[in-house]
Amino acid sequence: MNAVDTIQIKQILMRGLWDENPGAVQLLGLCPLLAVTTTLKNGIILGLASLLTVSLSCLLVSLLRRFISAAIRLPICIVIIATIVSHLDLWMQAMFYQQHQVLGLFVPLIITNCAILARAEAFALSHPPLPALLDGVATGLGFTAVLCFVGALREALATGWGAELATPTFLLAITPAGAFFSLAVLIALVQAKKIQP
Repeated sequence: MNAVDTIQIKQILMRGLWDENPGAVQLLGLCPLLAVTTTLKNGIILGLASLLTVSLSCLLVSLLRRFISAAIRLPICIVIIATIVSHLDLWMQAMFYQQHQVLGLFVPLIITNCAILARAEAFALSHPPLPALLDGVATGLGFTAVLCFVGALREALATGWGAELATPTFLLAITPAGAFFSLAVLIALVQAKKIQP
């Protein structure tokens, strides 16, 4: 791997993890981010499901890009994403039924996550498979990090760690308003870090 490849890989990873983070910078995929992240566990599970979906969809879209007509590129991307999410949803329902019940409709709603469709359409359709896969992984990791941060913050504020054992102390944190406040804290931290030299 030469220096140009290494630089390109670093740029792709930094773009997905930091510069164009779907949850903290682009503010995409906010519905599951705000609804499901009442605990760190929920954030991790939905984040991993999103990571797997965006990574596989970017790889498949890149592999099939020569056969995808510009006129039907969006429906094809959605079908690819929907196929991956449908399989993932059925697998989670079979293997992790209790957690699947907690996440409810938000696993199938990964299909409509704008961040996933945006990466497939904006990057994977115009790049070879390896950079497309790396972009998907970086975007998925960035989104997972946001889900985990918001989930951990809300859980810590509401009950401390170990929500099953603790009595809620700050109920605002697990309400929709608490989700917005937690996300606002994260966005402020990200913006403050970008402003610093």
